[in-house]
Amino acid sequence: MTPKRFIKSFDELSTSQLYKIMQHRSNVFFLEQSCRCEDLDDKDQIALHLWLENDQGELIAYARLFLPHQVYAECSIGRVLVPKSERGKGFANTLTEEAIKILQERAPGKAIRLSAQTPVEAFYQRFGFQSYGEIYDECGISHIGMIREA
Repeated sequence: MTPKRFIKSFDELSTSQLYKIMQHRSNVFFLEQSCRCEDLDDKDQIALHLWLENDQGELIAYARLFLPHQVYAECSIGRVLVPKSERGKGFANTLTEEAIKILQERAPGKAIRLSAQTPVEAFYQRFGFQSYGEIYDECGISHIGMIREA
């Protein structure tokens, strides 16, 4: 199965698409991972929303993308998720490849930054991201800063 890719600004999202995204973010970050922070951070309105759907129209991977100077000087990727039922099928790889491709097309020559949960640090290293700084707590979960040079 080849997933279908979607990339939309906040204003381009339908209410059904936004609801589906928020439902999955709630399920993964708050119910499954017990994150202790506010998800509605006023950044959705400036983000590009990237997601993959299967043949049945179900969301199978999601991330928020930011262009330079929207959050950091660099491009950035955040709120990355794959629903528990879809993990281990390669969708995180596809999503990450797509996110990098989109950001490189929209901001050529710019680095990409992210905040990775420490258990997936090695995953991002496979895509050229390098860890920097110290491990820190974000929303009750251990994270490390990572950057992928242009």
